[in-house]
Formats: sequence, structure tokens, C-alpha cells
Amino acid sequence: MSRRPRRSHSPAFKSKVALAAIKGEQTITELSQKFDVHPNQITQWKNQLLEQAATVFEQGAGKEPAVDLKALHAKIGELTLENDFLEGALNKAGLLSAKK
Repeated sequence: MSRRPRRSHSPAFKSKVALAAIKGEQTITELSQKFDVHPNQITQWKNQLLEQAATVFEQGAGKEPAVDLKALHAKIGELTLENDFLEGALNKAGLLSAKK
């Protein structure tokens, strides 16, 4: 008997199988045959879904998008450099007063 290579399942597939197991319309054995996944794996995905179900609504409400600080710092540096250059050029041309 040969072993098949390890497979990676997408989160969408895992949730589909776990939801089918939670519904209970088919047995775990029937689901394992239908989706070609070991029954223990289906039980594990089902338990993970049940344990983490409450966090789905908590994270979605107040979650802010991740901010890339490196990109923001680079943009601030770039704009500061441009402002300094423009200030120097306007001072040379006499269009900017020395007051700040």
C-alpha cells in the first residue's frame, strides 16, 4: 500500500467540509468519502470551527486594516525632502519671506 503525498487544503474547502459536518445531514464517514478526506481530519476541522466561531464576529467589527509603517515613513521623508528643496529654491528667488 503506497502513501499518497501530503495535501494542502484551502480554507474555503476546510470550512465547506466543517459546515457539512456541523449540519449533520451526512455521517462523518459519508463526508470523508464524498470529500476524500480522513474522518479524523473532518472532526478536527469541525472542532476548530466550533471553537473559533465566536471570534468571527469580534474581529470583523472593529478591525482596522494593517498599516505599512515603512512605506509611510518613506513617504514622509520624501515629502520633507521636497519641501526643503522648494523652500530653498523660493528663498533664492526671493519669493519666500524669511519669516516662519
